[in-house]
Amino acid sequence: MEHKNKYLRMLAEKYPSMRSLSREIINLSAILNLPKGTEHFMSDIHGEYEAFCHIINNCAGVIREKADMIYSEKLSDSEIEEICTIIYYPREKLNLIKKDHVISADRYRLMINRMIEIAAVLSSKYTRSKVRKAMPEDYAYIIDELIHAQKDEDDNQIRYHERILNSIISIDADDFIEALSGLIKRLAVDHLHIVGDIFDRGHGADKILDMLMKHHSLDIQWGNHDILWIGAASGNEACIANVVRGCIKYNTLETLESGYGISLRNLTVFAGSTYHSGTPMEKALRAITVIQFKAEGQTILRHPEYDMKNRLMLGNINLISGTVNIGEKEYQLKDNDLPTLDTASPYKYSKEEKEIIEELKAAFLNSVRLQKHIRFLLDKGSMYLCINGNLLYHGCIPLDGSGNFYGLRVLDGIYKGKALLDISDKIVRNVYFSREKNNEELDFLWYLWCGRRSPLCGRNIKTFERYFIEDKSTWHEESDPYYRFYETEKCCSMILREFDLYSPYSHIINGHTPVLASKGEQPIKANGKLLVIDGGFCKDYQRKTGIAGYTLIFNSHGLRIKAHQPFESIEKALEENMDIVSSSQLIETEKNRVMVKNTDNGKRIMEEIDDLYELLELYKGRNEF
Repeated sequence: MEHKNKYLRMLAEKYPSMRSLSREIINLSAILNLPKGTEHFMSDIHGEYEAFCHIINNCAGVIREKADMIYSEKLSDSEIEEICTIIYYPREKLNLIKKDHVISADRYRLMINRMIEIAAVLSSKYTRSKVRKAMPEDYAYIIDELIHAQKDEDDNQIRYHERILNSIISIDADDFIEALSGLIKRLAVDHLHIVGDIFDRGHGADKILDMLMKHHSLDIQWGNHDILWIGAASGNEACIANVVRGCIKYNTLETLESGYGISLRNLTVFAGSTYHSGTPMEKALRAITVIQFKAEGQTILRHPEYDMKNRLMLGNINLISGTVNIGEKEYQLKDNDLPTLDTASPYKYSKEEKEIIEELKAAFLNSVRLQKHIRFLLDKGSMYLCINGNLLYHGCIPLDGSGNFYGLRVLDGIYKGKALLDISDKIVRNVYFSREKNNEELDFLWYLWCGRRSPLCGRNIKTFERYFIEDKSTWHEESDPYYRFYETEKCCSMILREFDLYSPYSHIINGHTPVLASKGEQPIKANGKLLVIDGGFCKDYQRKTGIAGYTLIFNSHGLRIKAHQPFESIEKALEENMDIVSSSQLIETEKNRVMVKNTDNGKRIMEEIDDLYELLELYKGRNEF
């Protein structure tokens, strides 16, 4: 009771009179009856900056849809394409237009009026107060006036707005258009969900994170590649070696060296003087690969509970014959250029390897920009999220062969289902934010990256076989039973109940596993209970998937999954007004439009209204509390 009274006293300080209190109740009640904002879901970006940038700028096609709705009978396709490109890339497109000719005042006026119309349509589902708060501060008053213009009997407002536009055009129309385009994008998507894997083989993960840090409203569910970088930034040697190896293998050194200031000079010098065959980069890849397998072997030996002894491959190598034993079979190595491998102590670093990994660890721990990005991932991220009736996670919920939750030993306990994700989330935060590192917890970040029973990985990684062995029969990576059972409604309903989601309209939104659309695979599984939105954002995957990624839109009318075709380049988008071609598949249409009161935020607002009414009754009775 005392706690409640304390809270009411705090409310009374904020609303000191019945009038202010009544006004807030009326305002909040009105918000409840507005349509819910649009949620946009993306996953498995894998460092593909240009494609990501374009989908963020075109709001997964929402802006083009609104432009078509307004102008399809008034403008040509090319005119609609141009106004959309100006919204997506205002500065760049205007500069490109100016290269050909001066932009006349009439053309500026036409651009701005069309953008104002689009902004007005998009703003209709929000309160005027929320729209005003979304506006860039310098132009808030002007944009507010233009969006909410009303035709009057004598056209006074029209003349007033024409004078405003004339002033804008004469002073700095480009700056105003840029501000207006930002508002349109903010109104088109109210909230962004990133369902894992910002990092990987694309060239711009660091630029993607810079862009996300400026986004007005988002959350992130960590993917296995994100946790790998979190582990590396926390000082885990096996994670560091994996990150460096990936950057060398996929030629994304720009992210590592230019983006985060982590030099590989000493690694390449060491590799050049130690290994005998290959180009300098191939030698560097061999050097860091051996360091990786040694670091991973040390981790596995420290943790028999990981049940990963079958990944201790270095100890099975015969340097004389150039072979490796896997199970009861012997396989020929592609080569046996392994001068730092001591078969008596296969997982011990050489003196030079120890120096290299220590230097890299210091570089990762001391990279200011990397640490800033990782802290952002921790601040906005989590292992999973329940929001508006949907369950979001990147990888899987580990299951046993019968389709029940698998119990994984973590530290001193056994965890499964929701509890496994909760303890994993806690450990990630403990590791990153603790000054004194708990080595068991630090090791667990590596397990989350690649453990077969990890909720972020869910398969038996075969990096050694793929790198050293020609025989592709050894490359098969067995997956967690989750990836069989998640096709069934029974399994997905069990998982949703585990996270206290009982509504028949709840869904699992999942990334991690590319949907092979080219082979007829569908992103909608289990009778619509589970939606896989990894469709091949990464260019390397697009040959297999046949598309360039799925994204999901959840607005007041229902759920739509959008399949995107490959994006050529921002340069093409600017020069030819080229957009990403997207096809939309309706998943669910709501019989009644989803309002704010039907959302999680709406529930919080209703609780706040109840508290305000309680305070109002106290005001009416002049009661003390």
